[in-house]
Amino acid sequence: MKKLTIRSDQEKKKILNRLNRIEGQVRGVKRMITEDQYCNDILIQLAAIDKSVQSLSIEMLESHLYRCISNDMKDGNIETIDEVIQLFRRFQK
Repeated sequence: MKKLTIRSDQEKKKILNRLNRIEGQVRGVKRMITEDQYCNDILIQLAAIDKSVQSLSIEMLESHLYRCISNDMKDGNIETIDEVIQLFRRFQK
């Protein structure tokens, strides 16, 4: 069975706004490349995109731990620990 996470409209809006901002940053880098802008300037923008994605990922992970994982643990679903371990391994890369 596929798991779902129900989010409030406010949560969805906040996440989507951040994703839209990241999408805008990516479009900006694409434009910089087509305009043959200096590599260093592009790399600075790519680093900013990376930080934005990392920040959103951490926020999503925190939400997942507090909401989904804690509920699974309360319900006695200890298999969810494996899910958390896999998530941390992905974040280490």
